[in-house]
Amino acid sequence: MQDVVLALLVKEPSHGYELRQRLAAALGPLGESLNAGQVYVTLTRLEKAGLVVAEREDVPVRGPRRKVYALTAAGQERVAAWMAEGAGPRPDVTEFHLKLVAAAESGAADPLALVDARRRELMRTLAETQRAALDHGAHARAGLLLEGISLRLQADLRWLEACERTWSGRARRGEGGGAG
Repeated sequence: MQDVVLALLVKEPSHGYELRQRLAAALGPLGESLNAGQVYVTLTRLEKAGLVVAEREDVPVRGPRRKVYALTAAGQERVAAWMAEGAGPRPDVTEFHLKLVAAAESGAADPLALVDARRRELMRTLAETQRAALDHGAHARAGLLLEGISLRLQADLRWLEACERTWSGRARRGEGGGAG
């Protein structure tokens, strides 16, 4: 969650409550269970790590003065590194979705480029898995496991096709950010 929160701060400083609302909107029905405390704990950790700074707002919109969190140079570097890194062998679908949303909202990366990079990773892994399955034969003990891995990778590739359709449609309509 730390990287997502950092990326949501790229465009402009924000209050913890606003960040929670943006995360919840990006997650849709899954975001209803997002605990506001998680966001504030994350912000505290990021502040201790020197990735964000917190200041009290000068003129509160309503209520007491709240903390406004902004990225430091180290925070900006971390966002750039996160956007550039691969998703790894078993990425969490929710985390990758949030990465796409954060990339679009912050302008830190092109969601379609992230989808394409992930597709290349999955295709490489699928080819390796299929080679291993051929090497071990259909009756080997590992054959069933390799088939399961292959099916999971194929499902992930289909999901990436859906991601590409969605983000391509947004690009055509001129929607950079958003929570969908």
